[in-house]
Amino acid sequence: MNSADELLPVVDDKDRVVGVRRRGDIHAQGLRHRAVHVLVFDRAGRLYLQRRSAEKDTHPLKWTTSASGHVDPEEGYPQAALRELDEELGLRLALEEVGAIAACPRTENEFVRVYRALTSEEPRPNPAEIIEGRWFALAEARRLAQDVSQATPSLGAALELI
Repeated sequence: MNSADELLPVVDDKDRVVGVRRRGDIHAQGLRHRAVHVLVFDRAGRLYLQRRSAEKDTHPLKWTTSASGHVDPEEGYPQAALRELDEELGLRLALEEVGAIAACPRTENEFVRVYRALTSEEPRPNPAEIIEGRWFALAEARRLAQDVSQATPSLGAALELI
């Protein structure tokens, strides 16, 4: 989940893998790395958001995208998005890439790919990762994303792509 010893790929300014380092070192040194965010919508157009667990090493207890996480070594962005969606929400859905965000302070030096999914299923949040989750009207989610005391900076960045 949030192991400082987890190995992740480090990338250069063009998002090319240049090595593998410990997660704790990557975050402490501000090294560029990769992440995914998934936005899950229901058939009524509502967006499912999760509130991060208190045990998260970054942005604990803040609202964020439906599912998110780092890209593991030897894994591509699409595979990471599918894995995170299953691990965090117990969902296996078709994904559509909606855009990319270059590594910057707002994403904590992560190159991010954002995906959208549609479901008629109710997500099953993993309690080790998520303290709560619920459906939001898109306008409500956008307002929440503007409050950095309540939401992760990456939520706002991801919502800008849709």
